[in-house]
Amino acid sequence: MNKQEVIENEANYVLQTYVRPEMVFTHGEGAYLYDTEGNKYLDFNAGIAVTALGHSDPEWSQVVAEQSAKLAHVSNLYHTEPQAALAKKLVENSFADRVYFCNSGAEANEAAIKFARKYAWLNEQDGKTEIVSFTKGFHGRTMGALSATYKEKYRKPFEPLIQGAKFAEFNNLDSAKAAINDNTCAVIIEPIQGEGGIHPATKDFLQGVRELCDQHGALLIYDEVQCGLGRTGYLWAHELMGVYPDIMTLAKPLAGGLPIGATLMTQDVADAIKPGDHGSTFAAGPLVCAAANVVVNRVSDPEFLARIRANSEHLNQKLHELLPADKVVEIRGAGYMIGVEFNIPVAGITKRCVDEKLLLIGAGENTIRFIPPLIVDIPEIDAAVETLARILNETAD
Repeated sequence: MNKQEVIENEANYVLQTYVRPEMVFTHGEGAYLYDTEGNKYLDFNAGIAVTALGHSDPEWSQVVAEQSAKLAHVSNLYHTEPQAALAKKLVENSFADRVYFCNSGAEANEAAIKFARKYAWLNEQDGKTEIVSFTKGFHGRTMGALSATYKEKYRKPFEPLIQGAKFAEFNNLDSAKAAINDNTCAVIIEPIQGEGGIHPATKDFLQGVRELCDQHGALLIYDEVQCGLGRTGYLWAHELMGVYPDIMTLAKPLAGGLPIGATLMTQDVADAIKPGDHGSTFAAGPLVCAAANVVVNRVSDPEFLARIRANSEHLNQKLHELLPADKVVEIRGAGYMIGVEFNIPVAGITKRCVDEKLLLIGAGENTIRFIPPLIVDIPEIDAAVETLARILNETAD
């Protein structure tokens, strides 16, 4: 099919839940994507923080090809080596004692909510079912995860959602104190908010929430679906704050582009879950876990993480130097998860970026996020910032 045929078929046969620009990608290499017309795009979106190793990484591609030729799926009724190896890696490189595998970030958060409810129920705590989340937070679009997602336009058409979901103000400890009580079974929070505009939680706030959870016997859940696995220059975003959870959810970059999610937990939480309490046919098959093992090996390398931190300093410096100060409100984030908030809407800006063969996406109405593949280097950083600066300087207020 040519470009127009692809676009027409998508319009005619795919449920319209996304608005896509009119180009069709055919292949990628490193930090670049190529379309049917031969155009080359610098990808600072990374499939929404997914393609951590870039496109067509040679090691990743080889492992996926070799595993697909051996064994792709047997279901979770049987043991496979890639799943066991991946679980061991995740546990040994985190606070956790156990991991549950699924297929996406929303599923990982659904599992976390279920596990928290089971934990409270098992401890005979009647009525301890409330889930507290925060303003501007995003945790997914399935019913439980959606209940904890703040933006009303995402929730309203699908109500009633799960009972007991409530919101407190992000980075406001007094608001958290008012929301968290003895009926709270879990508090879910992104250490650095993604969709809500790249807002890092402060150390004092996370420490305060941790203490409130301990005081009221609630579990603390970190949603690191977007901010985890090296994105901040540390393996886990919460390392920046030094405050640890009971449960952590992962997904996006874990298998470098193949669908996988994970819910990590302490042994205390794991002891509450028994065979039959939860499950997934497709989760953690040998093919996707083989890919994920490559990603975890690479992004947990101290030299890999140090390079992200060093390059992030350069990215921040270029953003401050080149972007027009009269349009910038704030630059925030960590590592390769940087949000630039403007005093103008950004939808038109990101559209112009596509025209200039740069892929950037928004995080809210006024914020553009930089979430490139974790393998980008100085030349790609410079090119991306220079292109954005040029477009902004040509844009009227």
